[in-house]
This record gives sequence, structure tokens and C-alpha cells, in this order.
Amino acid sequence: MSDVARTKAPSAEYFDTWYADTVGSQAKDEIQQRHLGLPSHVLSTSSLTWDAVGEVCTELRLAPGQLLLDLACGRGGYGLEVSARTQARLVGVDFSGEAVSQASKLARQLAVDAQFAVGDLAATGLGSGSVDAVMCIDSIQFAVDPTAAYAEIRRVLNPGGRVVMTCWEPVRPDDDRLVERLRIVDLDDGLRDAGFNEVEVRERPAWRAAELAMWAEAADLDPGDDLALLSFKNEAVRVLATASLVRRVLAVATAPLTAGDA
Repeated sequence: MSDVARTKAPSAEYFDTWYADTVGSQAKDEIQQRHLGLPSHVLSTSSLTWDAVGEVCTELRLAPGQLLLDLACGRGGYGLEVSARTQARLVGVDFSGEAVSQASKLARQLAVDAQFAVGDLAATGLGSGSVDAVMCIDSIQFAVDPTAAYAEIRRVLNPGGRVVMTCWEPVRPDDDRLVERLRIVDLDDGLRDAGFNEVEVRERPAWRAAELAMWAEAADLDPGDDLALLSFKNEAVRVLATASLVRRVLAVATAPLTAGDA
């Protein structure tokens, strides 16, 4: 990966509108929850299945009272679930103020110890070595500068802390049928270049099968005047057009214990 690999991504204003449209669209949430196996209290921002949430939770290796960063947290559903399971404290960061507002409201409803703030994948606003684990679910492709985003994850983690990421990687990085921000996703290179140890990237075809079934239903929707359903349908059409060009992956890594271990 180059020192500075920049790629266009949707703006915070775009996502503010997208998240605002989801309020009151129970139909969209119901479709996602049914296909992904999520209970009603887990408000998905992406397409992580219930089994995947369990795997992410296990790989984070959190102890009660430790601090988890949910980076690009969206509505907060996944991070809040992991926090509830592990009894870890939670801080969520997202560049959408609307997402942060919705996540804060959900945390209060679920009585989970969590704080949410506006920040960026490459500029969280958190102190160096201030968190015990980081989860970044299906979001690294939105970083304007992916190298800086990986470096930020490394910076905020305590020595020995864990990072767990999920995303999609290109089957062929040179396939111009994919948008650039997906073509350049390489979790192994990104984490290793940032100085992480024990890096593993694992393909998860079962997760992919569940989300493709969800997108197939979404593509056939009649959204009517539901703006969230309309966005959902449009995204489904885009995803299905290039479905065979990406693979679903989970990445795990550990921050070095000392500078010499990097």
C-alpha cells in the first residue's frame, strides 16, 4: 500500500441524510435483521450476521471494564452488543453527527455504558494508547487516506491491544469494475504496514451468503415513499452487480508490546 492512498468516499453530510432517513423505517430494519439473524435491539449499519458478531466479540479478547473503540460506529448497534456481552466500556466515533445522535439514544435505551462522539477514521480525537481494543466494521473503505486510518488505530491502542476489522476485499485489485475505494482494500497490508503483529485475514463465505440473500430481497422491493427503503434498494442493485468481484473477510491483529516489537 502506498504511503498516502487517497480515495473518494461519501461525505458526512450524505450519511447524515442516510441515517435520518432510517428513522421510522422499520421495514428496512426488519429485512436486515431477518437475513442476518439479528435480534430487534441490534440496529445494523452494515451487514454483519449474528454469528459474525459473536466471532468479533471473541477475537477482541475484552475483559470487563476495559475500553472498546467502535470506529465508524454508525447507529452503534454492533458495538453496544459487544459491550453488553463483555461488560467493556464503549466509546464510538463516527463522522456523521446524525449517526452519533442515534447511537447515543440507543445506548440510553439499552442502559449500556457508552459514549459517542463525532470524529474521523484517521482522527478519532482520542489519546494515544487510550483504548484496549478497536473494532471497525465494514468501514475502512470509506477512509479518505487508508494509511492514516490504520495508523490512527495503531496510535489509540494500548500495547498488546486487539483490533478486529471486517470488510470486503477485491478478488482482483486491478478490476476496474469495482470503485477505487474497494479496489484498494487490503487489510493484511494495511495492518502490517501500521506495525501490528499476529495479523490474520480470514475469508467468511457464510457471512457473504447471508448478505447476498438480503440484497436479493432488497433489490426486488417496491420502496414507495420510504426513502430508507429506496436507498436500500439502490444499494442492493449496486452490490449485486459486482457481487462476484469481492470476498468477505475478517481481520485480527495485535498491537506490539513495545516499540521494538513493531
